Amino acid sequence: MEIRDRSVIVLGGYGEVGNAVCRQLLPHKPKQLVVTSLREDEARHTVEELRKVPSGDSCEIIPFHGNLFVRWDLKDMTMSDISAKPESLRLVVDDNLAELNEDILTSSTLYRLIVEYRPAIIVDCVTTATGLAYRNAYHQYEEFRGSIPGGAAPGHHADAVYGVFFTMSIPALIRHIQILQEAMKRAQTQLYLKVGTTGTGGMGLNIPFTHGEENPSRLLMTKVAVAGAQTMLLFALGITPGWPIIKEIKPAALISWKGVGKGIIKKAGRPVKLYDCMPENAYRLVSGTPFRYIPDTDTEHPPHGEELEGVYIDTGENGVFSPDEFKIITSLGLMEFVTPEEVAQTAILTILGASSSKDVLGALDGAVTGPSYRGGFLREFVLKRAASLGTGSPSYGLIGPRVSKLILEATFLKFTFHTMEDAIKAPSNVVARTLEEHLAKDRGARQSALSIGIPILLSDGERLLFVRRKVKDKAWEEEPWTVNQDNIERWASREWIDLRAGNMSRWQDRFRMILQEINEGDEDTSSRLDRGNGFWPRDSAGKTIIDAGEIAAWILIHELGGGRAHAYMETGGPYAEPV
Repeated sequence: MEIRDRSVIVLGGYGEVGNAVCRQLLPHKPKQLVVTSLREDEARHTVEELRKVPSGDSCEIIPFHGNLFVRWDLKDMTMSDISAKPESLRLVVDDNLAELNEDILTSSTLYRLIVEYRPAIIVDCVTTATGLAYRNAYHQYEEFRGSIPGGAAPGHHADAVYGVFFTMSIPALIRHIQILQEAMKRAQTQLYLKVGTTGTGGMGLNIPFTHGEENPSRLLMTKVAVAGAQTMLLFALGITPGWPIIKEIKPAALISWKGVGKGIIKKAGRPVKLYDCMPENAYRLVSGTPFRYIPDTDTEHPPHGEELEGVYIDTGENGVFSPDEFKIITSLGLMEFVTPEEVAQTAILTILGASSSKDVLGALDGAVTGPSYRGGFLREFVLKRAASLGTGSPSYGLIGPRVSKLILEATFLKFTFHTMEDAIKAPSNVVARTLEEHLAKDRGARQSALSIGIPILLSDGERLLFVRRKVKDKAWEEEPWTVNQDNIERWASREWIDLRAGNMSRWQDRFRMILQEINEGDEDTSSRLDRGNGFWPRDSAGKTIIDAGEIAAWILIHELGGGRAHAYMETGGPYAEPV
């Protein structure tokens, strides 16, 4: 797509690749470039340097700093500071694990950034997998386990439990993608490009570079898993109709280098203090005694007030390496390396739409085995074979409560009215009363719903038929929740059969839309329509029979926006907002 006169956000613009991307964006003359980094000084320094670039004077370059994975109020706190305070710790955990709501969404730093600047293009150079995986759930688990005498967790260990939740990377990643998705929709972002990671610098699980953990390293494997999970979430987002174009490139080597210098060595932005231990203060290793790492008066080794210094090569997210460390990791046959400028060039070409073999999501799309002609051909045989065995329960609940709700409601409408034409003739309150009377008499119909955890809200909206099952697998079965109109509407739209007149009116509207589609396609014998005049079953009088499965599928596609891209070739999209 065109970059000129567009607003662009580069997430992680201070890093090696982010900085190179910013520099290569400027010659394409974007209208606005927002450069983000975790720390304020990093963001400001990057912007100052970019403004010196000859092509940077025609673009508004804006610094932004803060942690994109937490609320706005916490964005300037370090993760260690957040985890050290019970209030902020619980807030972050709740934000990651609770159902996404408007408060969690609009309080997010990432959401506010995207909605405020409304970028047409987002280039994400943040090392998401590293940041989430290296919270180190394993270390937190071992600490928690060791703090519980006899294996029982008393009440005062609640904060420790939250500490374990805090380090869980997959829930945090899922919430990150949810917020990103909704923010881009509201900001009308057109393209999102992720500069991802393999998690191992392109090496296998025999990678010899770890952080002191066992080999193969659980922590490093977590990083690989998070990187893969993010790719598949982005793949799913990319094939969702009506959303921005989603791309990902994955460097598979060390990305280096950012600079060479001599001075104080820093880790996580902080100088490494110099410590010392004189021979006379050596710790005696006595067989059979526990090793005491915690300092005491005899073995304490305070820093001298000095800091570690030396020649270093700055490798961005991986920190600073000594010349020998750099020599080893980039050695032929080990991790080797690629320059950030090469990665940035691939990113720019991908944005511009140039043909490239480096788009991971495009490669996945071409490599996956999709629906087949044979599958479609044999579908009718399967359904005819099932029909020959007679009738049974309309739904077993294995593809979601909303699907079961739709199938069951449509089935009950078929039991009472048989055709769409007859169902739309009666007033909605009569339809509601008719269904309720039928269910009062039909024990089998009631049982088919209640036994899979789908309650029946009666037509007055005040009475609910349900059973207390031993195995609870529906959200409404989780206690406690308050009976109020908002919660009733929530469950009635998602997990309950709703016999109220309002819902019956909604079903009548659906039937009218389907009948209108049928009428409009009466004379069209081309391949244009998926569900033309000959698709829907008819009775002997020529009326359209209510086919619960096909109607529920139609609703998922046209009302809930849940179809594949080719389901919307006629409408183009965006078409409907997923509920």
